[in-house]
Amino acid sequence: MLLQGKTVIVSGVGAGLGHQIAATVVRDGGNAVLGARTEAHLAKSAREMDPEGSHTAHRATDITDEAQCEALAALALERFGRIDAVVHVAAWDSYFGGLADADFETWRGVIDVNLLGTLRMTRACLPGLKERGGSVVIIGTQSAVAAPSQVWQAAYAASKGALTSAMYSLARELGPDRIRVNTVLPGWMWGPPVQAYVQFTAHTEGVPEDEVLARLTERMALPELATDGDVAQAAAFLVSDRARAITGQSLLVNAGELMR
Repeated sequence: MLLQGKTVIVSGVGAGLGHQIAATVVRDGGNAVLGARTEAHLAKSAREMDPEGSHTAHRATDITDEAQCEALAALALERFGRIDAVVHVAAWDSYFGGLADADFETWRGVIDVNLLGTLRMTRACLPGLKERGGSVVIIGTQSAVAAPSQVWQAAYAASKGALTSAMYSLARELGPDRIRVNTVLPGWMWGPPVQAYVQFTAHTEGVPEDEVLARLTERMALPELATDGDVAQAAAFLVSDRARAITGQSLLVNAGELMR
């Protein structure tokens, strides 16, 4: 199995991508340590992917709090004795708008979560990762390299773009300890957020949901959107030993909408 015996911390586990990544870890033979702000969401996800509770652990974690990041890393070591990887899903992605209407105090909050929070969580995992090497996988966004025309998320895109830039420095800094650092950049990804967007747009415009979905898929090289499960598989690959020589790279998972 791809992740047999590995312990992977996953931040930002809710109903969508975070759950899919953690479930993929368990399905591929690993142990998943789940973090998010809401304990009830964590408990529900853990029960669904691991009913017996032998391959999961979870702790409520706000990645803007350094002590809580350290506590999640400590839980992985206490429960499973190792940290092989951390996958960063936790993000503030619900603030919309561009420059003209920007509330820069809110921008500060977005940056604190998306950029600094990811770095806090990574630093908390370093002692465990350094023991045997491992992988850091950052979930970014295609919006960081190509702004979408459908929605404005300038703060989110800027924070994730900064995180992609930080990845290069981290890959150089942590490489001597055999710690790999890579980013997955999803485009339009079929899962709860995009489903909600399609439903809302269809309701607002008074058109069928299939019509809204067709507008998105017509730009793809493949005839359907990538799913959160597809992004989870990409993250699992980068965690695995099959990616042992890959670091400092950004992988677009977007059904070919943008090619670089």
